[in-house]
Amino acid sequence: MPVLRFLWILILSVLATGQVWAAGPQHPVLLLTAAEAPPLRQALADPGQYPLLTESYAALRARADAVLAQPITVPVPKDPAGGYTHEIHTRNYYALQAAGVAYTISQDPKYARFVRDMLLAYSKLIPTLKNHPEAKSSSPGRLFHQALNDCNWVVYSIQGYDAVHDFLSPRERRQIEDGAFRPMTRFFTQDLKSWFNLIHNHGVWAATAVGLTGYALHDQKLVNMALRGTQNDGKSGFLAQLSQLFSPDGYYTEGPYYARYALSPFYLFAQAIENNQPELRIFEYRDQILRKALDATLQLTNTDGRFYPLNDALKEKDWTTRELVAALSIAAQRYGPDNTLLALVRQQRQVLVSPGGLLLAKAMQQAGPTLPPYARRSLLYRDGAEGTEGGLAVLRTGPLAAQTSLLFKYTAHGLSHGHYDKLGLVLYDQGREVLPDYGAARFLNVEAKEGGRYLPETKSFASQTVAHNTIVMDETSHFGGKESEAEKHAGQAWFSDLSKPNAQVVSAKANDAYPGVQLQRTVVLVQDSTSGKPLVFDVMRVAAPASHQFDLPFYYQGQLISTSFRYQRAAAEQRPVGKRNGYQHLWQEATSQPGAGSATLTWLDGPQFYSLTTATDSATRLVLARIGANDPNFNLRPEPALLVRRQLQTGVFASVIEAHGEFNPIAETSVGSRSNVAAVTVLFNSPDATVVEVRLVRGGRYQLAIANQDAAATTAHEAAYAGQTLRWQGPYQLRHLPE
Repeated sequence: MPVLRFLWILILSVLATGQVWAAGPQHPVLLLTAAEAPPLRQALADPGQYPLLTESYAALRARADAVLAQPITVPVPKDPAGGYTHEIHTRNYYALQAAGVAYTISQDPKYARFVRDMLLAYSKLIPTLKNHPEAKSSSPGRLFHQALNDCNWVVYSIQGYDAVHDFLSPRERRQIEDGAFRPMTRFFTQDLKSWFNLIHNHGVWAATAVGLTGYALHDQKLVNMALRGTQNDGKSGFLAQLSQLFSPDGYYTEGPYYARYALSPFYLFAQAIENNQPELRIFEYRDQILRKALDATLQLTNTDGRFYPLNDALKEKDWTTRELVAALSIAAQRYGPDNTLLALVRQQRQVLVSPGGLLLAKAMQQAGPTLPPYARRSLLYRDGAEGTEGGLAVLRTGPLAAQTSLLFKYTAHGLSHGHYDKLGLVLYDQGREVLPDYGAARFLNVEAKEGGRYLPETKSFASQTVAHNTIVMDETSHFGGKESEAEKHAGQAWFSDLSKPNAQVVSAKANDAYPGVQLQRTVVLVQDSTSGKPLVFDVMRVAAPASHQFDLPFYYQGQLISTSFRYQRAAAEQRPVGKRNGYQHLWQEATSQPGAGSATLTWLDGPQFYSLTTATDSATRLVLARIGANDPNFNLRPEPALLVRRQLQTGVFASVIEAHGEFNPIAETSVGSRSNVAAVTVLFNSPDATVVEVRLVRGGRYQLAIANQDAAATTAHEAAYAGQTLRWQGPYQLRHLPE
């Protein structure tokens, strides 16, 4: 009897742990395999051995434990982003993933039981769901207001399922697979087939959700659809996303903000592919495009780690986000730890509990307490799958902790998140936005603001040309503000020279933004030897078949201090600058007709003075504007701008932006509050060449000569003006003439 009782207890114990049900390949098989778990357990056995890995694992267990301590809650979806049901389902999928890893490492059955019970509850809920009641788009979700969030749920939840797969009985597996995961994959690949096949960050998440499910369920058909699209023709799916969304340099066409978001599914699915189909050599695909993409995304951050807000973007996002934590850990495993990124790893304060995370934790221990800062460089990125659709220039000067960074955007449009801002500028100095890009109008997951979605002002203002630091014709946006037209055209790199650290030059063209109008912009980032401060020379050339009104806006951050021109302030009543295409959202606060010469506006941001000096003629009109008109719900930030307005057929907008002086409110001192630019003058302009002079109060003058038609290095050019002839060879010449 005692023997029989022991055998009965043993059988019950085996049934409780579920180990008797293991069949086929041992799970987990997705991001962390069963064979990789023992070394991690050993590394975690001594908490002081690799503190970063220990802390990351403790945080992950704490996330799971917090939800384990509460009753299983799987509410019927009803709320938009930020609402109760949205947040609960989001909390649940993170908890499922965390509990799965905790079970793989600890083998504590409480985590497996939690994952089982939670997923069984979802298996009963999901088959009953129709489109979410708060769905507003053509890709509605079931658990969430949009299918993208449903993909997030699958990507994280399937990791939890994978981890506890061998704990579950065949019946439990069947119920979870047939009730939760297969209905979701059918929804993505059948009901939303065209959306699933999109080349877009949504398509990346969708492919990853279906692909991870396929590997976890040992369903190669799902995997193939994820890799090659629903038609299995390679025109869509994960491999097509890798081929078409990144340029050969790793630049992501939707911009760095969405690159950050897309890198997570790219790396997660690639890790699962490598673990299950290593013959695909996915991390070598397109000459290691995933490694290049990670490098490019990190480079496209400001000195504080925030992503440059090009296209639709929220300025608060930085490189400590969980998406990059995952990418860095997986990249370390597949490409080897990069010691130049350890300062970033320390700032993130977490790694994946994975072989890559262990490698990073070891590297951190070996590196010691002093780590070199991440080095941001001047770079030219091509855009487009073949690198033929314009690009993005990032010019940098100064010490790493206090860099000046100038972005010059002549990319492709950027798909549905693109903005109409060909030849746009964004300038940072010592971490501060000097000439900002608005980004997007959105309060992410704030239910009270349109359910956390993109606000209407994203389309009516933030994406419009006038919301950017670039040229606008007749108060209309580039390409008529039509995405379908904008997607057909990209900017054109004209010439560049980054070989001289103290004077970096880039020139680009956009000849399709307005029919028959040629636009060319040349920017130079100069480290001025006299002031020790950076100067930005900005030359925008316009050539149109007839006369038009052209506006060149310059947005700035801070408090206006002084102007060199008189203006008429709209004191009693303000009105919008225009009626449509973003102009309806700009208050006209003051206007000026400065006359021929130069006009300077100076502002203060923190301790630093900045000035913009622009060449003017007798017809130039200046508009001091501020964002916020026709904004009944106060969705827009009230940021100031200077619009330089001219009526012309062919002409040049020439300007200089400078940092100068310092303000110390504690010491009550102010030095160098006045601009050091005495004048900006267009000396010569023809179809072949343009010459601009910048005269300084102290430090002499600069002359910039630009070739407009032939940028070959061997071509000779000349320009005759004021009784003298300037000759040079190559696409440009920059001369500094002392006093």
